[in-house]
Amino acid sequence: VVVVCLLAFGFNLAMIKNLPIFIGLRYLRSKRREKFVSFVSGFSLCAMALGVAALIIVLSVMNGFDQEIKSRLLKVVPHVSVVKSDGFSSDQHKNIKATIINDTEVYDLIPLVESFIMLSSKDREFGVNLRGADPSWSTTALLKESMLSGYVEELAAGQFNIIIGSQIARKMDIFIGDQIQITLPKVSVTPAGIFPRIKRVTVSGIFEVGAQVDGSVVFMHPKDIQKLLRLGDKFQGFQVSLADPYKAEAWVENRAAIAFPEYRWRSWMSSMETLFKAMSMEKVVVSILLSVIIAVAACNIIASLALMVGDKRKDIAVIRTMGADSRLVTKIFIVQGLAVSASGIAIGTLFGSLFAYFAGDIIGAIEKLSGMYLFDPSIYLINVLPSKILISDILSVVSGALIVSFLATLYPAWRAGKILPAEALRYDQ
Repeated sequence: VVVVCLLAFGFNLAMIKNLPIFIGLRYLRSKRREKFVSFVSGFSLCAMALGVAALIIVLSVMNGFDQEIKSRLLKVVPHVSVVKSDGFSSDQHKNIKATIINDTEVYDLIPLVESFIMLSSKDREFGVNLRGADPSWSTTALLKESMLSGYVEELAAGQFNIIIGSQIARKMDIFIGDQIQITLPKVSVTPAGIFPRIKRVTVSGIFEVGAQVDGSVVFMHPKDIQKLLRLGDKFQGFQVSLADPYKAEAWVENRAAIAFPEYRWRSWMSSMETLFKAMSMEKVVVSILLSVIIAVAACNIIASLALMVGDKRKDIAVIRTMGADSRLVTKIFIVQGLAVSASGIAIGTLFGSLFAYFAGDIIGAIEKLSGMYLFDPSIYLINVLPSKILISDILSVVSGALIVSFLATLYPAWRAGKILPAEALRYDQ
């Protein structure tokens, strides 16, 4: 895009160089420019380039982290889920699957069994979401890729084995083979009174996806969960696996809600809405903070134009006496200010995009040369700094910087257009 713009500019330069506004610019660029004015203009150009580059780099890295977290969540979180208060029987599940599976966007449909429980071990307690996972299900294949220890195949019916996340294992100080107690949100009524329903289970695996589910989700065979919750052969719902999970929200609105409006459908985006809103708010806050650099550059443009107006008062008076009106003088200084800011924006966009594209390689080279990790994999759960460049972000940064720069040139340019030739030449010798 930059190359095409430069070629177009060079092609049209011969056509526009004879316009009155550019004749005025060439005249005002006298050989005896003050060095301080040039310094302020150069400083504003560098500040604009720095601000634009910083915004593009930071937004690209945040986009990379956003994509990385979503891809990890999709390994254990259902793409689309639906629940029913009285549950679904096996026959209902088969009938619904026969209808939905014909959709080209649907990859698979499996039963859903889950419940909130309390884990207890060594005087430590942890509230988590218990979900069913059968080794024969297609969704369990993604869980296998995230196993740190143990095997998913050990989730056999009747064994009451459980797979926990790495955060839970660290906080509760438990490992494979340890027994923990789970407390269900059900009670048992006996002649001796009402007691909470508890069960001792064995830890058979530990998974890690590098997201919040490592500390909030555990897995057990669905048959065992049905026994603990006394569901019989019923399921609480089912989960739909889509070919493109990022279209889950649109699929729910356009397909599922229309085909089965009596059910409550929920996509993984809505179930993780709080997390995504926090990430989006963080991106907005960081963008606003880094925009201060662009604001400082705009203030420097105001200062440089104000100094230039004072330095060129006699030249302004000369071109005014030659027939230039105040509007032309105003346009000349607007173009002068935009030329400085546009140069900084172009440089910042180029270097910012290049750095964002090669961010992982650059950070890797720095780590190799320094011999230390800037992002420790044991803490951040990543080996390479993720980065994803979005054209929409670049356009937003560039357009915002151009608008701020244009607004910054208005007042100094307007003051230059108000200079009267007689007043400017009165004390000139």
